Amino acid sequence: MTIDEILLDVEDRMEKAVAHLRKGLAGIRTGRANPGLVDSVSVLAYGMPTPLKQVATVSCPEPQLILIRPFDIGLLKDIEKGISNANLGYAPNNDGKVIRLNIPPLSTEVRRKMVKTISDLCEETKISIRNVRRDGNKMIDAEEKAKTISEDERDKAKEQIQEFTKKYEETATELAKNREKDIMDE
Repeated sequence: MTIDEILLDVEDRMEKAVAHLRKGLAGIRTGRANPGLVDSVSVLAYGMPTPLKQVATVSCPEPQLILIRPFDIGLLKDIEKGISNANLGYAPNNDGKVIRLNIPPLSTEVRRKMVKTISDLCEETKISIRNVRRDGNKMIDAEEKAKTISEDERDKAKEQIQEFTKKYEETATELAKNREKDIMDE
């Protein structure tokens, strides 16, 4: 592998780690309703487990309400069952056309638990980023040992990998801080 290929791979993998964090943070609720809260719901539609987004539109017409409008009204019961099985802590209200999920306000204790969860997710992401750095440095060392790159090139590549690490760790920290602020400010 060339240095450029290694650096591209390292940056790509670090970006994926941060994207995974973004997705995880979207699923953590604030005091407001958010369509991301039901992303994990799987519905048994036509005999196949299907993500909720593929069988219904999900919207938030009010700050404390998620509205789920199925494309096929015959799936209402299946969607209700999927929400119950996902253990989200919301009771689905079915009126025959749509399903409403009332999102209760968060208690201080629940907010603190969510902040702890966010902190844990952020730390996992940073560990992933550091593991990618370690792997990249190993690949660079292997190239230098194989005499395909010089010591100077190795050192420059390792510097670049460290810059990527710092950049993506800062991004992860910023994302987590913003989400914590959202939760505590509600």
